[in-house]
Amino acid sequence: MSRAAIRYAKAILSLASDKNEAKVVNDDMELMAESIAQSSDLAMMLNSAVIKSDDKQKALLAVFPKLNANSIKLIELLKVNKRLDILNHVAAKYTTLFDELEGKEAAIVTTAVPLTDDLKSKVLAKLKELSSKTVALKSVVDETILGGFILRVGDKQYDASVASKLNNLKREFTLN
Repeated sequence: MSRAAIRYAKAILSLASDKNEAKVVNDDMELMAESIAQSSDLAMMLNSAVIKSDDKQKALLAVFPKLNANSIKLIELLKVNKRLDILNHVAAKYTTLFDELEGKEAAIVTTAVPLTDDLKSKVLAKLKELSSKTVALKSVVDETILGGFILRVGDKQYDASVASKLNNLKREFTLN
């Protein structure tokens, strides 16, 4: 993530906080970050050197018609500075900063299959060990881990995947 994205995210968070609109702007940022991540067309449009900044702004405002005034100001500022290509990074960093401000932490659990209730309770128990903050759990499915789970909270990672255990066994056998 670029330093510029971090600066823009901090600036918009400060502005939104001053107006008691940080939560509403966070909702906008989550929507934009998720939409850009899921839509290769939207990401390509933002990164295109051929499409004019004015057209990019019009497209964004058409795709996201219910944005808060602060979010619209961010898009306008990024347009003026010809930095609309980093909007997804700014939005993602904003949500991270907002969560820190609220005392929340994002956790990503990666499993080989969709999360079951039993596995979810094990993951939540591990989360309590790893973090004292309120944690928002996001689930990702990755069949390459074979089984178990990988839990990432902030800069900490707990790997209880079958693939990791197999790799550890392989290392032990090759060392002996």
